[in-house]
Amino acid sequence: MFCLAWLSAPPALAAETFVVSPEGSPLSLQAALAQAQDGDTVELLPGEYRDAFAVLENRRLTIRGVGKAPLIQGGGQPSGRHKSMWLVRGGEVTLENLEFRGMRAADGEGAAVRLQGGRLTVRRCQFFDNEYSVAASNDEAAELTIENSVLGMAPKVVGGLHHLLNVGRIARLTVSGSRFQQGFEGHMIKSRARESTIAYNFIHDGQRGGASYEIELPAGGVATIIGNVIGQGSESQNRVVVAYGTDRQPWDRNVLRVSHNTFVNYKWTPAWFLRVFDEGMSPAPEVVAVNNLLVGPGVFWLGAPGHFAGNRPATLGMLRDAETYAFELAPGSVWRGSGVDPRAVAGHDLAPKAEFEWPVGTRALPADTTSWSPGAFQK
Repeated sequence: MFCLAWLSAPPALAAETFVVSPEGSPLSLQAALAQAQDGDTVELLPGEYRDAFAVLENRRLTIRGVGKAPLIQGGGQPSGRHKSMWLVRGGEVTLENLEFRGMRAADGEGAAVRLQGGRLTVRRCQFFDNEYSVAASNDEAAELTIENSVLGMAPKVVGGLHHLLNVGRIARLTVSGSRFQQGFEGHMIKSRARESTIAYNFIHDGQRGGASYEIELPAGGVATIIGNVIGQGSESQNRVVVAYGTDRQPWDRNVLRVSHNTFVNYKWTPAWFLRVFDEGMSPAPEVVAVNNLLVGPGVFWLGAPGHFAGNRPATLGMLRDAETYAFELAPGSVWRGSGVDPRAVAGHDLAPKAEFEWPVGTRALPADTTSWSPGAFQK
């Protein structure tokens, strides 16, 4: 019976690949997306795609650039009809090797890519000069993953508050191996996700950068910030580098783990490297912070009760070569090997498994590492 049933079952449809070009030959992007079914792939040939607005709804799709990353061009002028170039609404979508530039909306909240449900993975993509590079609306089942990508060049609009990454109340945000740069007044990463993992990234606004918070987690939640370079520029309007719990609407579980990051403050005045807004926050957050390197003047554990160990102050001169972004400790530094064992701290494994690798990506750390230095780099 089993064999007969198997023989009589209709064959599964093979996934298809659709190839598109800016000129529309063999297909236009709109035509390919109209035909693509669950499990299919759309490949974009190099070139500039204008007026390429798209809604990706309730399908499992992969959209990737072939060769040099194709440019999805918003034009830099407000769109009266669209709040995003590409809108993901349900399903499971993967975007690879694409560049998005110049998205504007009439209300000033135009996103190059916006998630309104489902799961979205962004891999090896670039976002420049968009009001938001990537945004996610409130959907407590949605998930967003960003890997090995670049988000930068926030529009210089006074009062615009254009965050490079703006994530609402979703289930999970994961960001790794990516570079955030050239913010302006808005935050570099803002996440209200229930779980936020920000690992092995280069979140660095430059010596004269004008972003506000480098990372803001307004709703608390379970957050892991590990192995990042986090740099605040001298023209920032905010002293706080990482902020947690600012909007008094926390999730039902609030844990903040901050491990092996290199914080950099380029101002002459002290920064507040980590600030936890726990007043009236229920339940009160659990805070664990180990082996962070604090470069430049500032405070770290003040106002953030919890478990702190192995965090060391430093100056730019104590790094290998800050001018060329070599942010590891200089050879022979007194802080090399001075960190605590991060593998079992207050019940958490906070050992880094990788490091950021320029210009994007990560490299794995040896599994047998036993000597730990503070900061994002062990080399």
